Amino acid sequence: MFRNLRFYRVTSPWPDSEEKLSEILSENVFTPCGSFAERSAGWEAPGGNENDPLCRRLNGADLVQLRTQSRVLPVAAINEALEERVAEFRTRMELEPTRAEVRRLKEETRDKLLPTSLVKSERSRACFIHSESLLVIDVGTVTKAEWVIDQLRACFDEFYCTPLTFNNSPGDLLTGIFMGDSPLGFSLGRECRMQDVKDMKSIVTWRDFELSDHSIRQHVVEGMRVTHLGVGFDEVMTCVIDQEAVISKVKFIEGEVVDQWGEDPLAKMDADFVLLTGAVRRLVEDLKKLLGGYAHSE
Repeated sequence: MFRNLRFYRVTSPWPDSEEKLSEILSENVFTPCGSFAERSAGWEAPGGNENDPLCRRLNGADLVQLRTQSRVLPVAAINEALEERVAEFRTRMELEPTRAEVRRLKEETRDKLLPTSLVKSERSRACFIHSESLLVIDVGTVTKAEWVIDQLRACFDEFYCTPLTFNNSPGDLLTGIFMGDSPLGFSLGRECRMQDVKDMKSIVTWRDFELSDHSIRQHVVEGMRVTHLGVGFDEVMTCVIDQEAVISKVKFIEGEVVDQWGEDPLAKMDADFVLLTGAVRRLVEDLKKLLGGYAHSE
């Protein structure tokens, strides 16, 4: 269900019911990208049924889904059409266009092509875990996470959140696991990335390797720093954790599909969401214990 986990602590009030949250998100409901717009974004029902609420509350957590639609207009297509307009300008005016004139022609070309371009949609899911006031966003980059947060902020009268940080360094925990410790429910996986502390451009990555091998561990002994580490957690899931406690490549060991739900997609989604939020809640609780609690906690 989620492949990435980016954590943010929410310090502003959160709606106390599924209905209230859906009502708030309806202030920024998804509408298709207009003919002359490059991009549009808004909230849609997580299950894909437009008649369903914009929020799904289960297991003490809320599931929401942002849809971003953008127009696909390749630069090469604009440049090719621009060449024709520049040639027409030379013929008509009998002179070379200035740089300012070329910029104007390019903008006109783009505006003319935009309504006929194709559109593509990208969906980003997020969940709010009530017990920790924690927003978890399934995106691969900080920029995409900030985009999701901006769309939330557009709906709320006030919305404040900050990236989740801990009192102790997650990097030290990764190094400990890599060197053989097995704190709480964590176990060493088969993927690792290291960086030379003296030469930040010097990076080495291992995938699908036995990381307990002496020759691999020796790199840390000699001064390299573990920046990303594949781990198993609670015998339920595997993932990669980085030195900022951002989690990627989330995969449940027994698979995400729950057979007894048959062909009902909503029931499957609910089952996956309960499994996910239960594991994430335990993961965050264990990280909190191992890393000395949340930084700047009240």
